[in-house]
Amino acid sequence: QVQLVESGGGLVQAGGSLRLSCAASGSIFRGDTMAWYRQAPGKQRDLVARIESGGVTSYADSVKGRFTISRDNAKNTVYLQMNSLKPEDTAVYYCAARRLGPNIYASWGQGTQVTVSS
Repeated sequence: QVQLVESGGGLVQAGGSLRLSCAASGSIFRGDTMAWYRQAPGKQRDLVARIESGGVTSYADSVKGRFTISRDNAKNTVYLQMNSLKPEDTAVYYCAARRLGPNIYASWGQGTQVTVSS
């Protein structure tokens, strides 16, 4: 059973930056796709960024050019660097591991709150 623990969330002013971390324990393999999702109040959970085993990345259009996903396989950790934050980025951010299908992952973290003030 894989456990994911997110950290790095908080309150930041618009235009600021945060870096989220997701530490995985258990049987995470280098071949696993990892991702960050977010869910704002009253909205569905949406994909923010995904990184495949070979390092190929993909992003939601709303964060392209501002967010960067990366991974450190030696540390079993995935990161989300968020720059030029906007109030509309406010959400709970979730880490996900081992993609099984579209928006289907074997493991999810508990989430970390990101609040961007205007």
